[in-house]
Amino acid sequence: MPRYNYIALDSRGNETKGSIEVGSQNEAIGRVKEMNLFPTKITEADKEEKAAGKKSGAKAAKPRKAGKKGGAMNLNIKIPGLSGKVKPKVLTTFTRQLATLVDAGLPLLRGLRVLEKQERNATLKGIIGELAVSIEGGSTFSEALAQHPKVFNKLFVNMVKAGELGGVLEVVLKRLAEFSEKAQKIKGKVKAAMFYPVAVLIVAIGILILLMTFVIPRFKDVFAGMNIKMPWFTTFVMSISDAIRLHIVTTMIVMVGVVIAFLLFIKTKFGRHLWHKFQLKMPVLGPVISKVAISRFTRTLGTLVSSGVPILQALTIVRETAGNVIIANAVSKVHESVKEGETITAPLEGSGVFPPMVVSMVDVGEQTGALPEMLMRIADDYDEQVDNAVATMTSLLEPIMIIFLAVMVGSIVIAMFLPLISMISQMSDDSGGKGGDD
Repeated sequence: MPRYNYIALDSRGNETKGSIEVGSQNEAIGRVKEMNLFPTKITEADKEEKAAGKKSGAKAAKPRKAGKKGGAMNLNIKIPGLSGKVKPKVLTTFTRQLATLVDAGLPLLRGLRVLEKQERNATLKGIIGELAVSIEGGSTFSEALAQHPKVFNKLFVNMVKAGELGGVLEVVLKRLAEFSEKAQKIKGKVKAAMFYPVAVLIVAIGILILLMTFVIPRFKDVFAGMNIKMPWFTTFVMSISDAIRLHIVTTMIVMVGVVIAFLLFIKTKFGRHLWHKFQLKMPVLGPVISKVAISRFTRTLGTLVSSGVPILQALTIVRETAGNVIIANAVSKVHESVKEGETITAPLEGSGVFPPMVVSMVDVGEQTGALPEMLMRIADDYDEQVDNAVATMTSLLEPIMIIFLAVMVGSIVIAMFLPLISMISQMSDDSGGKGGDD
């Protein structure tokens, strides 16, 4: 009877290794699961030993590296097209197509070769080819994906691993595609909502620069030839114009310095924590960011758990892909609570990040044993709330930006007309005084 070596995780997320004698790999997977372990890798001992012997033989036969004097040159040849990035939309399409091919009964390796031929993205095309080569060499699909961490994150790799072990790879691939599509949909809505205020802000900055560098200096030259006492507001605006116009290099350096200082600050642990907390609490945008973060947390955790990934491993992945330090810290507390054998609900409630409704629904899901389904319901509900919040935010931002633009331009116009009003008032007083004397 063949012997199989296994690597598995226990209920606390600790790695366990061992070997068992069973008839096949499927029996080995079943036996490990009966031991209340989650198998992550199962290989036949004889094949593993042969592979190790081949590797050691290859290393022994490998020639020494040539020094500077004589010998063969060591050429570092890069495969063209693998230096770029793969956009989420392209990766989602690949995942959806692969899921369709596998679900139709096509072998995984053949499916990868089909997709490699029709892929237009040079980077992904090369990666698909490497995945196929790795699988031909005896690696599992998840092991091949793990060799490309810049394209396939831990969420992707671990879900595929769970799908392989459970024999539901096509289901997991569909869930990954749906997860990515919904995440892109929410991201696209937020970007679309931010387009209008950003466009208005750019226009406002352009108008401000035009007024400060061309219009106000012309008024200043006109006022210089008149004996007019300048109002303080006009003097203030002209001083700003002179500072921008005459010290443009210094102004640009200061602005760039402020931006760089801010970026460096939010890279520190304290700065990142403060910035992410401000994002969740800021007016108008805060509710949208908070709802997006909660939707992402619940959908990621629900997708992982429903795909067969152990809860502790799933929480670790969620923490690393949270995108917000405050949410990540809350997930860390949940991880520690579950590791100690306690519930998810208490640390979620204590974090102060998740609303009572979310905590209550998670509590119900945990008690009824339907946690994945409940998490997905929360995610769907918050997706709708994000849609409503984005619409509300857009309706609020439009008048705010219009008022901001009107106040900014109007203030400069008023500052330039105040001396003219003062001059007209002075002239009318003088003419009135002369008429009284006559």
